[in-house]
Amino acid sequence: MMDELNYPELPNDLESFWMPFTSNKEYKSSPRLLARARDMHYMTPGGRKILDGTAGLWCCNAGHGRTRIIEAIKAQADRMDFAPTFQLGHPAAFELANRLADLAPGDLNHVFFTNSGSESADTALKIALAYHNVRGKGSKVRLIGRERGYHGVNFGGTSVGGIVKNRQFYGGLISGVDHIRHTHDREHQAWTKGQPEWGAHLADDLERLVALHDSSTIAAVIVEPVAGSTGVLVPPKGYLKRLREICDRHDILLIFDEVITGFGRLGASFASEYFDVIPDMVTTAKGLTNATVPMGAVLCSRKVHDAFMAGSSAGIELFHGYTYSGHPLAAAAGIATLDLYREEGLFERARDLAGYWQDALWSLEGGHHVIDLRNIGIMAGIELEPRPGQPTARATETFHKCFDDGVLIRVTGDTIALSPPLIAERSHVDQIFETIGSTLKTVA
Repeated sequence: MMDELNYPELPNDLESFWMPFTSNKEYKSSPRLLARARDMHYMTPGGRKILDGTAGLWCCNAGHGRTRIIEAIKAQADRMDFAPTFQLGHPAAFELANRLADLAPGDLNHVFFTNSGSESADTALKIALAYHNVRGKGSKVRLIGRERGYHGVNFGGTSVGGIVKNRQFYGGLISGVDHIRHTHDREHQAWTKGQPEWGAHLADDLERLVALHDSSTIAAVIVEPVAGSTGVLVPPKGYLKRLREICDRHDILLIFDEVITGFGRLGASFASEYFDVIPDMVTTAKGLTNATVPMGAVLCSRKVHDAFMAGSSAGIELFHGYTYSGHPLAAAAGIATLDLYREEGLFERARDLAGYWQDALWSLEGGHHVIDLRNIGIMAGIELEPRPGQPTARATETFHKCFDDGVLIRVTGDTIALSPPLIAERSHVDQIFETIGSTLKTVA
């Protein structure tokens, strides 16, 4: 059926689109175009199938072209294309918020809608600062991120993020930010299946910053439960619980960035459920609408929400929001997506597939150029030995060759990062890792 579709021609002019996180000169000299998508595959303009090993960009958890979501968007567009949520509302936004509150673990039962993971990160940071302010603790203004962390590309998220290339061209960014050390140490953790045994003590680095800055100045700590964009860094056993305990001890809010790990990636609704550690806020996006319409959300605990309701004077409790917060089309897509996850048991499906996924990944142990493997849930990182004097070149060449061989992978630095749609069959898993293994044998 996919091969019968009519495909558009190659665009005549590629110049005007300044592409994000892309080597534009290289790409436009040899473009890799996607024209259609269905279930587990993209298709090129010429009709060639590309197996999606990355769920688009960590986001199409239910696969591509899902009719239920498409029809929900169409129906909502026909009924009402837009409604403001400043002093007004519409039913779909309230329904989706209620559904998310029911899905989330603990008391993360209040939802603030955004349009992306980047906006979710900045929203959570602003809420954290305002939370302490309305409690009469206005000195708690410092924000703590983590080295190698990724929290989007807005000013707040970039500031607390810890990926050097994302920060180095933008000056001082926002003030009052510091970072704890990252959790990855290949000397102690290499070749670990799932969570490393070594490293829970790395959470104690937060105590170092408390001693340096004093807890009376620290508002929040934001971390990814599993650091995705930096190369799939799995948290050591006990690390997140320890971080939670330190935050509780010093009245510091803990924010989990679950833009990647939310909605089934680990075989659970959220990583906070998987690890049994409940933060004060969770940032989401991507899988929330299966990436069909841009949308993000911040899930807030009752403690955080109620502080605003009790501590603010009459009127607006939080001076923050976006024109498209709770956009009707996005809300309709989100509701349909959650229905799809539940009815097809996709979170459970991911949990059941995780063992096979791990075994397939570890077939690459000892493979050409492979110096480490990491996995949890339906996520994997394959770390390659950098080409001498040419960091990232070997991984980039692997990306290009895998695409030519019909499999889409993602590379970050010299690590291949994988996160296929949760509808993946074992045959798709086999194809992903067999293609990567055979491709690495051809890469210098």
